Amino acid sequence: MKKAERLAREIFSDQDLEEISEAIKTFEGRTSGEIVISFNTTSHNQPYKTTRKIFEKGKLNQTQERNATLIALFLTEHKFAVYGDVGIHEKVPEDFWELTVTDMKAHFAEGRMKSGLLHGINALGENLAKYFPVATDDKNELSDDFKFGDHEHE
Repeated sequence: MKKAERLAREIFSDQDLEEISEAIKTFEGRTSGEIVISFNTTSHNQPYKTTRKIFEKGKLNQTQERNATLIALFLTEHKFAVYGDVGIHEKVPEDFWELTVTDMKAHFAEGRMKSGLLHGINALGENLAKYFPVATDDKNELSDDFKFGDHEHE
């Protein structure tokens, strides 16, 4: 088991992870957008830059509508970042990402990790459903499995 997975399982119970997974499925049932959660140990104090690298290395930018989002948590640093593809940036209001991150940060600061992630997933789902409604022929383009530190230098 990778260090990132061990840390994630210390912070999140199996029930927590199941609820987060269900929230992603609900999110993806309402929008053609995709969401991926990545648990990592460190970003080397560059959470946004590292999240962008994880996004690109994971080829999350290859969805048909360019509407994937990555939430990366850096567990030893107590940091996170949210990164969305260009298709989302072209359609959402300017403050879309900032509001989502600010609300998640408030939950995390109070130690409510699960609720912070759920809040972020739900906020993304609500908004992306407006801009990228689910189509009858919608395909799940990206795995719903959590990513555990695949991109770290451990």
